[in-house]
Amino acid sequence: MGSIDIRKSPNVFDPTTPSAVGSRNSLAQEYRDQQAEVNNLLEEEANKILNHVTAKLPEEVLNQLDVMGGLKEKLYNYFNQNYQNMFNRYVVTSEDEMVKKVRNFIDKEEMKVLNRYTPKEIAALLEDVGGADKFNTGEIEKSVVNMYGHLQGHIQRGVNDLETLTNSLLRQKTDVGAFVRGENAYSIVKCAFKDNIYKPKTVTDVKLSINILDSELISPIFHYQVTVEYLIKDLLSKHITDTLEKEIENIKNMRIDEGLDEMSDGELVFAKMNKVPELTDDNTDNPKSRRYQIIAKELMDRISDLRAEIDPNTFDQLNIRENLKKIVDIENIRNRGFNTAINSLTSILDTSKMGYQYIENLKNARELILREYEDTDSAHLPDERYQIKLKYYDNAQLINEREAYRVQLASFATEVEHLWDVLHTDYDDAKRFKRIADFEDLANAYKRKIVSRYKSKSGDPVYEDTAKVWDEISFIKPQETEIEKMNQTFLYEKDKIRSKLIIMRNRLKSMYDYQYPIERRVMEERLSFLETEFNKFDYMINPFHIQPGLLMDMDITSIKRKKATLDGMANVLNEFLHSVSKGFQDAAFASFSRRRSTVRVDLSQSFAPPELEEDASPANDLLAEINQEALPPAQSAEKPKRGPKAGARKTASKKGVVDNGKTSRGRGK
Repeated sequence: MGSIDIRKSPNVFDPTTPSAVGSRNSLAQEYRDQQAEVNNLLEEEANKILNHVTAKLPEEVLNQLDVMGGLKEKLYNYFNQNYQNMFNRYVVTSEDEMVKKVRNFIDKEEMKVLNRYTPKEIAALLEDVGGADKFNTGEIEKSVVNMYGHLQGHIQRGVNDLETLTNSLLRQKTDVGAFVRGENAYSIVKCAFKDNIYKPKTVTDVKLSINILDSELISPIFHYQVTVEYLIKDLLSKHITDTLEKEIENIKNMRIDEGLDEMSDGELVFAKMNKVPELTDDNTDNPKSRRYQIIAKELMDRISDLRAEIDPNTFDQLNIRENLKKIVDIENIRNRGFNTAINSLTSILDTSKMGYQYIENLKNARELILREYEDTDSAHLPDERYQIKLKYYDNAQLINEREAYRVQLASFATEVEHLWDVLHTDYDDAKRFKRIADFEDLANAYKRKIVSRYKSKSGDPVYEDTAKVWDEISFIKPQETEIEKMNQTFLYEKDKIRSKLIIMRNRLKSMYDYQYPIERRVMEERLSFLETEFNKFDYMINPFHIQPGLLMDMDITSIKRKKATLDGMANVLNEFLHSVSKGFQDAAFASFSRRRSTVRVDLSQSFAPPELEEDASPANDLLAEINQEALPPAQSAEKPKRGPKAGARKTASKKGVVDNGKTSRGRGK
């Protein structure tokens, strides 16, 4: 049947012609009486409403209301008109789309047949001149694909902008959710909104830190000075892991084919571990060791301690060492990951209209500093701006960063404690000429009376002899475990320093009131300096919370009522995470989605009759299973051991798994 045999419905406008635009009939109705079905539906709905009206209205109202006459006719006509309009439009439109698809499919298949009738002389001429690889449209196709790819990218970016703006309009507030969507929220290390120092009412400062772990990077990042031996071992390790995955997948498939139970998550892990000695070992001195099956020990010894550069005095292009390094350099394994991240970030900023005037790419340090403006003095910068710091950390760097963070916090504590002592000394000297200035003076004045009147009679210890463990600044810190010592948060220490700064600020106000002697001015200046520096320090990222990987540190300043930079950077951040990160992967969820228990036979519907043996039926099988489950333990123990077929039968009957295209319930025993 050709496409000409199918009516081209979109070109026909007739209320009586089947499947035409505006038609009340359909080609797909066949034997159905559509009008009778509609009349039945309308009659039923009209009667429902009339019965409801009759039951709810008082009798005197019903006597004056023509229920069975005009009201029913109006309801019937109302339902009929609206139902016919909606139903006909839906049915005819869906049928038109189906007919169009079938007609286009037939046209396409006919064109394929017509294309085969190419004159043999032209085909032979092309084959003789250059072959199939000379006359092709590969380059044109690549160009078209690139054009469509760029178009799709622009459309996707516009959709992301629209989605972000829509979410912000619906929320009517600015929060962390404006930056990172749900699937990447786990990567946030720190996000803080605070009012700008110079314009607190109109401008917001945002600190956002994203940590992408090594295992989540699509293209792994290595430090510039990492050895060639380390790079090759990393490739070998990845090869071993991929081989293990393939072997375990084969084992799982074999168990399914044999009808055995599925392996649990723990069994899969142990199976992988048991397979590791088959692919590698710890014998580094034996050239015939399994670890040297892919690359020989001699080659590994040649590249030992070979880094990114070779001393020019010992460089020789014909040496094995230099050629091995050249192979690794050509593959660009060392720089691929970090360069990809930089290219991705800068291209996204360019296409998102978030330009930048300052960029510093510290390639050897694996660090990128990017600012919208070159100047760093916030007093002279506009209210809409951003700066990004992208850096790759390994474990050794994080250890040094953590130690520096610990020392810096201890230095702040020392300086604040010193100012605390100076302030209290000044306070004690100021109240020297006053008899009672605070609670401590009053307690000292009543100390003897308290002892003589109360403590001596009750026998309770005197207040001065009682150990005082609470400093009245922060609550007592609990004992730290070993895990907490290795992953310090320093929240307790920071809160204590912050509380001391607040107490000293209030103490200065209460001491001097409206007087400003030299002592007050000096201490307030020192206090303001410590507060400013401590706020900067607290604004930084705690390296104890960072894991080895790529760290993206963003500082954004935006006007509260406009939020132009906030919205723009939200799109940039989500697109960047999508381009460089695989995201969080839960192995349990991944394995669960592949289990046979989630495969249901009843979803694969078919009109074909089940293939049953003569003495078997679904009812008999069901009764047999029920009787088998009802057997006492002694009889159940006498069952034969489960072979491949018995196991397949049990698994299929329990979970409904198809075996060789037939359900196990359709077979006899």
